[in-house]
Amino acid sequence: MIISIAAFFVVIVVHEVAHGYVAYCLGDPTAKDAGRLTLNPVAHIDPVGTLLLPALLIMSHSPVVFGWAKPVPVNPHNFRDPRRGMLLTSLAGPAANFILAVIFSIIFKLGLFPQYSVLWAFLLMGILISLVLGIFNLIPIPPLDGSQILFALLPQKKLKIFCGFKNMDLLFLSGFCIWVFLIE
Repeated sequence: MIISIAAFFVVIVVHEVAHGYVAYCLGDPTAKDAGRLTLNPVAHIDPVGTLLLPALLIMSHSPVVFGWAKPVPVNPHNFRDPRRGMLLTSLAGPAANFILAVIFSIIFKLGLFPQYSVLWAFLLMGILISLVLGIFNLIPIPPLDGSQILFALLPQKKLKIFCGFKNMDLLFLSGFCIWVFLIE
């Protein structure tokens, strides 16, 4: 369990830092100014998503344990092209997860660590968590990255229709949490 938690923290921190770094490279210093361009996990802890919800799921013996980090602040008005900026910033998190999965896979395949050792298990969990988080975040439901990607790619006419869904993120997230508890 500790190995899974360590891998989870590494994966979500890299995910969030990738968002902030790409935004910074595109002209938005918001994440940097907020001290969020750091690999220190403390800067990315969301009390509910990183601590409370995973702890409750573990204590209730849920078959699925999930959580989230505190989202990196991004101000699209700082981008030269806000739609392109949000598209690239939103893609950065899942892309970082897939790159991390590839890196972990290469290290794993090199056989540097004995089978069933702590580092061997960490790499396996890192691969799994990276892939799941990367794929999950591409689902186009607010507040996931996939919704921001979809909003950035939609034509202006269709964008107005879907913008109303942005405010429903808590509803979607609550429904998902209830669903996870019901599948047990």
